[in-house]
Amino acid sequence: MKTIFSLLKLTVFTLILFAVIYPLAIYGIAQLAPNQGKGETLSVNGKVVGYQKIGQKFDKSNYFWGRPSAVDYNAAGSAGSNKGPSNPDYLALVQKRIDTLLLVHPYLKKSDIPADMVTASGSGLDPNVSPQGALIQVKRIAKERKLDEAKVKALVESKINSAVVGPETVNVLELNVALDELSKKGSEVLSR
Repeated sequence: MKTIFSLLKLTVFTLILFAVIYPLAIYGIAQLAPNQGKGETLSVNGKVVGYQKIGQKFDKSNYFWGRPSAVDYNAAGSAGSNKGPSNPDYLALVQKRIDTLLLVHPYLKKSDIPADMVTASGSGLDPNVSPQGALIQVKRIAKERKLDEAKVKALVESKINSAVVGPETVNVLELNVALDELSKKGSEVLSR
């Protein structure tokens, strides 16, 4: 009976610790984060169009595309593919992505395609591409939107984020919002 009472006390203690105290502590810490831990959103004309730190699917030809996602951009199921570089299924998927890019960008050679445009990130939700990944899409975007190629390239270059440590990146959502502003098509704001 003494053992049962001790185990019952331990159960109540752990329930209070992990179901009440821990969540409240995390909630309190989140209040110190930008946007109180609710994520950093990007708004256009007062309407939230997406989250800056979570990759989103852009597959229309008049928008810049981001990195492929192993989870189809589902933030609830963030994950990588867990397939190694010698896995035949993985190699076939990467080749399919390369073929798609070459089909939509006929001016490219296979060697022009940066790895981040055909491989998913570990989380499957990377919001950024390399500057090269954005620049290879400039010609397609300019043609689709009937914009001067130099203006679209300058837009990409203005959106390059330099990091103290790590490679330069371009946030795809921010780039596409700026692209809509450049196109001056208010009705087309992120209608992916």
